[in-house]
Amino acid sequence: MKQIIISTVAIFAFAGAALADSKPSEDEAKKISEALAAWGCSGGEMEKETEASSVFEIDDAKCKGGQYDVKLDAKYGVTSITRD
Repeated sequence: MKQIIISTVAIFAFAGAALADSKPSEDEAKKISEALAAWGCSGGEMEKETEASSVFEIDDAKCKGGQYDVKLDAKYGVTSITRD
């Protein structure tokens, strides 16, 4: 029983690492910056979800009126802006 529990925990731990976010390429980062600028935002830490969704996340973007977390779809369209 103990081995089953340990094995299950190990599987989930390694699966989580496989789904970790990655940094966008230079071309992707440029397109993300352009999309942010169109909304009056800049900066922030960019991440690309490596899951099937290919969503981009920008944490702590500086926008008019404050700091926000922004999500973009695979076509660099803004899907979510949340005040941080």
